[in-house]
Amino acid sequence: MKNIKKIALILAIAMVLVSAFSVISFAGNAETATEAAEKTSENSEGFAKGMGLLAAAIVTSLAGIGGGIAIASGAPAAIAANAENPKTFGKSIIFVALGESIILFGFVVSILILQKV
Repeated sequence: MKNIKKIALILAIAMVLVSAFSVISFAGNAETATEAAEKTSENSEGFAKGMGLLAAAIVTSLAGIGGGIAIASGAPAAIAANAENPKTFGKSIIFVALGESIILFGFVVSILILQKV
């Protein structure tokens, strides 16, 4: 079980890094110093767009990490409770659904950020 948590944490960190590198690579164009000085307003808009994309990526990835941790601890407990007493299924599935709702809230927030970008 501890190995699965370590693998999930490594995959979550890799997801954060890939999201950050993709935002950095797609955020703006490479320009020389003179072109950048001439287009300060366009660069500030490109910077703001890049930061918005980075914020959306961070929100989604951190919500995924938090939800994964919540589900990793809640689902085995729900399965064990259901194995002992099948009548507790309705109560125990709520804990798994709460972990999943964290991920959905992060996804909704990232969509709202992307609408503003």
